[in-house]
Amino acid sequence: MIDSTRAYTKLVAAFNQNDWPRVQQRAAQLLTVAPDDARVHFMAGVACLQTLRVQQMPQALEHLLQATRLEPRRADYAAQYAKALALMRRFREARQAADRAMTLSPGDVPTLDTLGMVYRQANALMQSANAFRRAVALAPEAAISHLNLAYALNSLGNAEGAEQELEACVRLEPRHWYAHLLLAQLQRQTAEHNHVARMRELLHSHAGDPGAQLVLNIALGKECDDLADYPAAFEHYARGKAAGRRMRPYDAARDAAMFDALIRAFPGADAEPAAGDPTREPIFIIGMPRTGTTLLDRILSSHPDVRSTGELQNFPTLLQRASGCPTAVLGEADIAARTRHIDWRQLGAAYLASTRPVTGETPRFIDKMPHNFLYAGFIARALPNAKIVCLRRNPLDTCIGNFRHLFDLESGFYDYAFNLDDIGRYTIQFDRLMAHWRKVLPGRILELSYESLVENTEAAARELLAFCELPWNDACLRSEGNTAPVNTPNAWQVRAPIYRRAVGHWRHYEPQLRELRSLLAGAGIGEAD
Repeated sequence: MIDSTRAYTKLVAAFNQNDWPRVQQRAAQLLTVAPDDARVHFMAGVACLQTLRVQQMPQALEHLLQATRLEPRRADYAAQYAKALALMRRFREARQAADRAMTLSPGDVPTLDTLGMVYRQANALMQSANAFRRAVALAPEAAISHLNLAYALNSLGNAEGAEQELEACVRLEPRHWYAHLLLAQLQRQTAEHNHVARMRELLHSHAGDPGAQLVLNIALGKECDDLADYPAAFEHYARGKAAGRRMRPYDAARDAAMFDALIRAFPGADAEPAAGDPTREPIFIIGMPRTGTTLLDRILSSHPDVRSTGELQNFPTLLQRASGCPTAVLGEADIAARTRHIDWRQLGAAYLASTRPVTGETPRFIDKMPHNFLYAGFIARALPNAKIVCLRRNPLDTCIGNFRHLFDLESGFYDYAFNLDDIGRYTIQFDRLMAHWRKVLPGRILELSYESLVENTEAAARELLAFCELPWNDACLRSEGNTAPVNTPNAWQVRAPIYRRAVGHWRHYEPQLRELRSLLAGAGIGEAD
């Protein structure tokens, strides 16, 4: 017989100590005698979330759903349920759950921070800013809330407000390294306004901290680049990326095998007419990262009939779910066999439904996830009338752009980006895959060059709109007037009038790129201006 009072006391103690395996064990015991105890379901759900194991997510979701049903007035329960939905990439439901939580007037910082992050993941940036603003008002001494609010404000175009919040963050806690990086990225630094001295002092005093070495070096590289000190910039980039590589080892053979498997999965053009969902709403923007896809998104979403939805991860998530693979479908040796049973019409319809309610207010919407170039064949099957636009850029500018940028460390998409040679090899694989898509998906993908987009914007925009079957609109030539949120640290760049100074930026690093140039030239893709 379980002494439920004593068992509950032990459960709370384990929960307060973050002993998640023990929380799960004790909660399971208690639920046999108290199946309708919302507190126990809540603690069990949070414990499942904290394991960060994919197989635990459905269990977390079920416990947290029960907690919200049993205690519908608890904002913290609703927030953790929203977080679980977001972790499972069910962003439409996550946003709805977050909205319900906000109606309960949450009055504690952890709950508001959780809701702000859920809204950010769901691309609801105004709501994200509101949640973080309330968290800062409740606890102005909490540095992380200032950082989170700054990120949201920057995405909404309020760079001045973002800078104030970031300075508050680093004043409270200088070791929030990402605050320094975002400060560097907020604007183009000048000799009169920069953070080089402060960051170099921090770098020296935290020489043994890998996170500091990674993030501060990338931030310093960016500021030195702005100041035209290119040798120092490259040295900082190289040191930062080397620190990142030590933290995130890369298996180049794994990625090479993935590209091989993708090409084998689509040996030729589909003989049968596409049987996917007939919607014409989606426009996919794909390409290597750091090639100007955000600028392309801003130009296209300036059209009154088009709405940008940011970098959705919906399609890869739903393909994974439809495949039934326990691990990543792109990691399979025989991708064709793993996806042969998929109902493509059902997958297309599920994708479209997953974008609501963000989409549907305009006839067309943009899904700007650059790495969807890996999924182009599947997109073509599931959404035969969707438009796919690939932005291409000078390969050397592409490679140095990837080397200069710190991508999301939690995403496996960017593990190649810590070493110039690895970036070069990945770029060659990208080029090879795009050549294959041209062969097996004739006419389905429009390939535009970044250089033409910035040097002859009207001609490129007219070609783009014609391909997307949209009427011409002059607003597409004034993308700097686009007021939609933009979920990128370098938001100021895409809100400025279109500029050409990034074309040929690689030349500033020409002495350091000799080996990369040889690698690319060996594949026949490296010598464009």
